[in-house]
Amino acid sequence: MGCFEILESKIEAKLKGEVENLGGMCLKFTSPGMAGVPDRLVLLPLGRVVFVELKAPVNKLRPLQKKRKKQLEKLGFKVYVIDSYEGIEDFLQEVIK
Repeated sequence: MGCFEILESKIEAKLKGEVENLGGMCLKFTSPGMAGVPDRLVLLPLGRVVFVELKAPVNKLRPLQKKRKKQLEKLGFKVYVIDSYEGIEDFLQEVIK
């Protein structure tokens, strides 16, 4: 496992803990037969649902991930890409508004 994979897993663990602190759930999201979907389905109080794609700081969205992000946004869902602890803080500030 490379250092960026370790960092991504730490970002994922921090996101999960912070979402749970808000009273929400941070579920690992996989969709058999549909590649490119975001990593996490975040369920927040008051029925709010958002998708989160986690990346190591040097990694970018692959073309298929960009396509899935646009598809979900077109359906009215928020899709966040988080690649740092600061990104988690920005995400939290936006979703607790």
